[in-house]
Amino acid sequence: MLINPNEILETIRMVKMENLDIRTVTMGINLRGCAHPDLDHFNEKIYEKIMGCAQDLVRTTEEIEALYGIPIINKRIAVTPIALAAESCEAKDYVAVAKTLDKAAKELGVDFIGGFSALVHKGMTPGDLKLINSIPEALACTEKVCSSVNVATTKAGINMDAVALMGKIIKKTAEKTADRDGLGCAKLVVFANAPEDNPFMAGAFHGIGEPDSVINVGVSGPGVVNAALRELRDPDLTDISETIKKTAFKITRMGEMVGREAARRLGVEFGILDLSLAPTPAIGDSVARILEAMGLERCGTHGTTAALALLNDAVKKGGSMASSSVGGLSGAFIPVSEDEGMIKAVNAGSLSLEKLEAMTCVCSVGLDMIAVPGDTPASTISAIIADEMAIGMINKKTTAVRLIPAPGKKVGEAVEFGGLLGKAPVMQVKGFSSEEFIKRGGRIPAPIQALTN
Repeated sequence: MLINPNEILETIRMVKMENLDIRTVTMGINLRGCAHPDLDHFNEKIYEKIMGCAQDLVRTTEEIEALYGIPIINKRIAVTPIALAAESCEAKDYVAVAKTLDKAAKELGVDFIGGFSALVHKGMTPGDLKLINSIPEALACTEKVCSSVNVATTKAGINMDAVALMGKIIKKTAEKTADRDGLGCAKLVVFANAPEDNPFMAGAFHGIGEPDSVINVGVSGPGVVNAALRELRDPDLTDISETIKKTAFKITRMGEMVGREAARRLGVEFGILDLSLAPTPAIGDSVARILEAMGLERCGTHGTTAALALLNDAVKKGGSMASSSVGGLSGAFIPVSEDEGMIKAVNAGSLSLEKLEAMTCVCSVGLDMIAVPGDTPASTISAIIADEMAIGMINKKTTAVRLIPAPGKKVGEAVEFGGLLGKAPVMQVKGFSSEEFIKRGGRIPAPIQALTN
């Protein structure tokens, strides 16, 4: 097939000028065969399995990066939820397992390893409770380990006992990493309808329905979409949608090419391409700036949810035409700390926590990388989680919460993590109590939408 020189030049421009990159190549690894009642033996087995499967991951992705001239920002690993794999271990906690994961990640040179996770949407086993209670210490004593807990699904409803517990766990995690502005909470996400093939952190894990080892890819590209829209002259919203679809198609094709080549070289299956628009703190590489390019003075003003719905739909339509292996989350991320336009909108008073919640009804994930005052009660954090889980449950979509109760910080201050995690302005939460509601526990039943059989 002949390659049009203009297509080559276009890709070079997108990489050099518009921050186009492959956000992550993530290898999923099955650890179920490593189960063993002795914790030390279990750790040995998972270390050997991870090292054996991923020994060439970083080298291979670097070779592909050089071959195609496309930046691959992160190399990551996702493993079977540890609460499942370690259930038979006779140990009081799983902190040692987190340390083993961290050791393997460091020796392999990957950026993050996800899967210190539990799936508790309908109830909690002893292993689930061990894992959840281990999270604060595990994230405080490791660098590369990421954790997630799924507390709700459309089929099961919302496990409010788990929601109540996660509010306390998030507070403890912030306190354990107070010397780093609560960094541990940036590596912890609470899910509704968590996908089993998500390559993005902190929520990546290797699901039960997955093969023994697999490559999943997450693309980026907000800067490319933003630039494409700003080149239009007086477009209507249909023109904008068509432009986003065409741009998403190009971005997705690039990601598919990289993913399939990585899987071929590593001798594993190619899983999915997650075509989410993942922003960075770089100027212009922002979902908020795309919404403003549609005509909004500032992200967060009236019309923002409608604009985001258009963006998310067009990205999915364009991407699904470019690949038959779309999965993961796929859409548009709105993490506050990782998006320079979102940060500006919060500081300008345009974007509030309540508006972000409304936006999550139509975007990929949820309330992501949001800093709140350090003295926010655990019950309020749980109530925010419950609201977001309800959106995911009722709308049959993935939603998530990654909140950082910034130790010692108040509204108007900021926490700074650097790199892709960026800088988060501390946002205001409601001052009224949700304590009694959260204390009731139990389960919010699955909605009528769950009866699809």
